[in-house]
Amino acid sequence: MSYAENEGVRIHYETEGEGPPLVLQHWSAATLENWYDFGYVAALKSEYRLILLDARGHGGSDKPRTPEAYKLEQRVGDIVAVLDDLGVATAHYFGYSMGGWIGFGLARYAPERFRSLIIGGANPSAIEMDGLREFLRVGVDKGPEAFVAMWEEENGALPAALRERMLAYDYETLLVVAQDRESLEAVVPTMSMPCLLYAGELDEPEPVEECARQIAHATFFRLPGLDHGGAVIRSDEVLPHVRRFLAEVDQQAGAV
Repeated sequence: MSYAENEGVRIHYETEGEGPPLVLQHWSAATLENWYDFGYVAALKSEYRLILLDARGHGGSDKPRTPEAYKLEQRVGDIVAVLDDLGVATAHYFGYSMGGWIGFGLARYAPERFRSLIIGGANPSAIEMDGLREFLRVGVDKGPEAFVAMWEEENGALPAALRERMLAYDYETLLVVAQDRESLEAVVPTMSMPCLLYAGELDEPEPVEECARQIAHATFFRLPGLDHGGAVIRSDEVLPHVRRFLAEVDQQAGAV
């Protein structure tokens, strides 16, 4: 296991494949292993050097229990620390949901480190996270088994390995992580790197599409018939757009 350190917080990361570096940042209550579960790593590692990290509070990364530890600038700093640890000057970035929100943070705090941003299931508006906190509180108050049972009742049976990981989550820390998100709308007009934004058709895609219109070099797509979870699970629907976008960015960079 590899770690980078950001102001005393250790961030677990893994790398796979060869090629231009591409950071993969997961969503809330997940780990870097979810990218393997849903087929992203297998599909991309032959073309890209994938840099997968557990966000602070998740997986193998440190889990501070204070709200101040989860400010956006610190989360951005975690990704920069991983790039520095690997000696990577610039990279592509792909984040979903929480990872997408962090992507807007990268545009605010470290735009010079990213060649492109792929942001799924997120927009830059301020968001109250009451729903997620209520969801996670089941794991705190009733235990991991109750949380997983609730998840499976709503979403269907989990693969065995993913189920075991969810039973081992630190739900008290995840509840601290799930803070209301500040508006990042002011950063959108400053985003000059190529961007690919997307959302499921059943996941209120309009704010994401409107955000894309305000970015100088942005493309947007929606995934028909998919909700927030489906739009990441169905990698077969997402990956053709992602691979085409990244290939175009790299081709244009090579032509300059």
